[in-house]
Amino acid sequence: MTDQRTLGSETAIERDVVVVGAGPAGLMAARELVAAGRTVAVLEARDRVGGRTWSKTVDGAFLEIGGQWISPDQTELLALVEELGLGTYQRYREGGSVYLAPDGTRHTYTGSMFPAGESTIAEMERLVGILDGLVEQVGVAQPWAHPLARELDTISFHHWLRQQSADEAACDNIGIFVAGGMLTKPAHAFSALQAVLMAASAGSFSNLVDEDFILDRRVVGGMQSVSEAMAAALGEDVVFLDTPVRTIRWGGPEDTYAEHAPGTPVTVWSDRITVKAQDVVVAVPPNLYSRISFEPPLPRLQHQMHQHQSLGLVIKVHAVYETPFWRAKGLSGTGFGAHELCQEVYDNTNHEDPRGTLVGFVSDEKADAVFALDAEQRKRAILESLARYLGEEALEPVVYYESDFGSEEWTRGAYAASYDLGGLHRYGAHQATPVGPIRWACSDLAAEGYQHVDGALRQGRAAADAILRAGSLTGAGR
Repeated sequence: MTDQRTLGSETAIERDVVVVGAGPAGLMAARELVAAGRTVAVLEARDRVGGRTWSKTVDGAFLEIGGQWISPDQTELLALVEELGLGTYQRYREGGSVYLAPDGTRHTYTGSMFPAGESTIAEMERLVGILDGLVEQVGVAQPWAHPLARELDTISFHHWLRQQSADEAACDNIGIFVAGGMLTKPAHAFSALQAVLMAASAGSFSNLVDEDFILDRRVVGGMQSVSEAMAAALGEDVVFLDTPVRTIRWGGPEDTYAEHAPGTPVTVWSDRITVKAQDVVVAVPPNLYSRISFEPPLPRLQHQMHQHQSLGLVIKVHAVYETPFWRAKGLSGTGFGAHELCQEVYDNTNHEDPRGTLVGFVSDEKADAVFALDAEQRKRAILESLARYLGEEALEPVVYYESDFGSEEWTRGAYAASYDLGGLHRYGAHQATPVGPIRWACSDLAAEGYQHVDGALRQGRAAADAILRAGSLTGAGR
């Protein structure tokens, strides 16, 4: 039988491995495979590399539209940045921080704990201690395998916190670090086990709530430059942009494709080119797997699992000012408010830039509400929120931009995928299981570095290593 589908090309190019997606995970997988002597094609749907890392100049201001921070525990990323010859610099954090209390009052403070009142602070510290204990018990590698997994996975983080404490302010303040701050979903929409995994991926809940740790430093020239440097080294004959993958087919023309025989070619059809290979790495978030037709269809377990994983929603707001006016007031630019429209705000001034930049975040249901407004109303509401932290000067930026990955065809949310209630303990053990010649790699599936570039790099390296090991075992290695 002759397959008549051509899409992007009538004749197929041949490679050892096809990588779907040119974000940090896909590019790291390609990098490792090429270094080991394999031929690779990286097919990227967007017109750029970097995935959920993206930098661009808007009205003369350099902005990091996507992920940008590095924490000290992200050793995979730090090592790569050094290897690529890229520099880093610390986030500005000198001076006082601002806390907006539930009653709307404004408080400045120093140190790591909100000035939320003596009893609430004590409860917050107690809750952090409980969560640190759970992180130590459950671990990061296989949280679904712990005896407490089902119990923790079938209660929302919101309700679990309130089982532990009757102090509503303490529960809200702890909740924002995982809900608005990381998973960008309401705390009632994900489980306590998912929250424990989020904390474990950072080493502890104490690390997760410490902005000086989790948001330590940035890459000079932007985080996307890490992917750009990897792609440049791979070359244009490896990385193909504007190339959405439509179909992945494996198995011979005579069989039922029920099992993949080693050595049987895989065919990948995209809008630009067709590639025949031996292995495939799908390096996109799980919510995009359904954009690809798999022949044969993925197993039932995969179909079910992917329907229980979804990205959150957040607006990353960039406001650029002629000067970092907050510093003259003795403020760091850092602010928190669990009930505020922007639950977090930070000084995001670029390296050696005389202008000042603030970054704020509007998450989950709050994002729903402001997206119902027109653009000018939304801008005004967000700037008024920044002004409640740092003063009236925040109302008049010279550049204003809203990152909205939720509206992008090849992302559809931010920052990363997480499971709905009950999903992590039910499916977590299977999320990285290969299907025939197909392996999965993205930050959404990581243990250490979950939903960060560091985790994406680890996942890409692991997928490449698995292909190389399998090739050595079957005699296909070089």
